[in-house]
Amino acid sequence: MKNSWKLATLLCGAVLLTACGSDDNGDTAETGDTDSDSGEVDLVINSFTEELQYPIDVFEERHGVNIDLQIIPGENYVDTLRPALESGSGAPDIFTAEIIYLLDWVEQDYWADLGEFGVEDWSTDYPEYAWELGRDQEGTMKALTWQVTPGGIFYRRSIAKEVFGTDDPDAMAEQFSTMEGLMEAGEQLKQAGYRLFPDEESVSGSPFTMGSNPQPWVDEDENLTMTDERMSYFDYAKELRDNEYTALAPVWSPAWYASFNEPITYNAGWDEMEEDSDGMTEVFGVSLPSWGLPHVLKIDATETAGDWAVTSGPSSYFGGGTWIGVYEGSENKDLAFEFIQMLVNDEEFLTEWVEETGDVLSYTPVMDKISEGYEDEYLGGQNHYDYFLAEAENIDASNVTRYDQRLDQMFGSAVGAYVEGDLSKEEALDSFYAEVQNAYPQINVNQD
Repeated sequence: MKNSWKLATLLCGAVLLTACGSDDNGDTAETGDTDSDSGEVDLVINSFTEELQYPIDVFEERHGVNIDLQIIPGENYVDTLRPALESGSGAPDIFTAEIIYLLDWVEQDYWADLGEFGVEDWSTDYPEYAWELGRDQEGTMKALTWQVTPGGIFYRRSIAKEVFGTDDPDAMAEQFSTMEGLMEAGEQLKQAGYRLFPDEESVSGSPFTMGSNPQPWVDEDENLTMTDERMSYFDYAKELRDNEYTALAPVWSPAWYASFNEPITYNAGWDEMEEDSDGMTEVFGVSLPSWGLPHVLKIDATETAGDWAVTSGPSSYFGGGTWIGVYEGSENKDLAFEFIQMLVNDEEFLTEWVEETGDVLSYTPVMDKISEGYEDEYLGGQNHYDYFLAEAENIDASNVTRYDQRLDQMFGSAVGAYVEGDLSKEEALDSFYAEVQNAYPQINVNQD
């Protein structure tokens, strides 16, 4: 079980594996095919996600141009692309960035000022957090995103009816509105023979550590912010473990995926699932961002299709996301911007794309139309678009910092060491502080 705490946090790890569409091969950069007889390329796009291939195909057909999509594996993306952006040698016309390094890159001279193309006129058509995260500290808009990625708790309707007497998402949201309520639900589920979550990752790390008092990990004066809500996750994670409210199925393990479909072996860890094992249990729910529905559950939980719903937890959160902009040194800025305009602001294209992918887009005029009267059969007829769009409005971009992914990982490891009994709470916290100070000497770590 220790391995699950050594992984990236649920959200950040999932971003790399699923949400942002890292190349499945993960070996070398790939160059997209071109269709013209001359083989001339009009635009070069660098990304870690193949999600852009469909909009590229549409744009090429509309404009009679060739676009070369060069996929750089996610684990090599920053180290491969940054030298080209800084030197201009081999730099693309367009490139994408994940949330984990977005706030660093918008402060560099890599992306052109999109305000020159009039994008500020669009601002009211996007959730504030998704819009503002692409802006640098001087207020210049550098990058835009076509998606929003708020999170929630996905749960099994049949188990909810049996244990709580209702499967209504609003009723479940009330039950899960506090961590205490979540723990009470864990006890009720345990008494009925179920587990609340696959493992502790559904509450520790990113999903709910902001709590009712959201503050950034690092404030504007470079002070580490350790709130009471964050400290409480030592105790909540320990409570989940000690009371056996989880199945001890580590995130991304075979048991984690299997728990969405069927009873699993309790504490299977990273081993392959064994048939006819003793100590079987069934899992009630899991915390995932919006992309978890099309990219995880609908792919890996086919046996339970129609038995799911999504609701809110103790606090709003988001996980992942991809931003895109025009390279400052591009000689094809106008054409590059036309592509970005189609990708994030073209109603006809975005309507087709959301119907194709089921993603939750950032462009609210399209989402408002799509969500009107929408019912998802996989979620028992629930309109998840309405839910996620409302959750997106609760997210405050000012609480996001460039340190978040790494600090979440460090914090998760510290909480894990305490849960496993390797360290006391005080020792685990001291270890966390020391690791932060070593990785980021500029951060003021107050251990009082």
